[in-house]
Amino acid sequence: MKCFHTLVAAGILTAFAVSGTAIAQTPATPPAAKTAPSAAAPDSAKPSAAAQVENWTTKQWDAAKREWAKDKKKWADCNKQSKDKKLEGRKSWSFLYTCMKS
Repeated sequence: MKCFHTLVAAGILTAFAVSGTAIAQTPATPPAAKTAPSAAAPDSAKPSAAAQVENWTTKQWDAAKREWAKDKKKWADCNKQSKDKKLEGRKSWSFLYTCMKS
């Protein structure tokens, strides 16, 4: 009798194992092909240059400020506009970048 119960238990376990394997192997919807980001990605997927400026390091920002400060009149005007808008920190960086590039 003990042998019979062992065989039944083994049969049940085998049935579960086989059905679990069959379920695990059923083809699911194939995953969408993942493409690596490339230089040919549409511009709408990339943040604007002004938005990217907010992620610059302080060193990059200081270098840009030194370059822009050479145009004293425009730099002063852009800084005044930034202060009038009460922009501070990195939020002002994107505004100043756009202002100086226009």
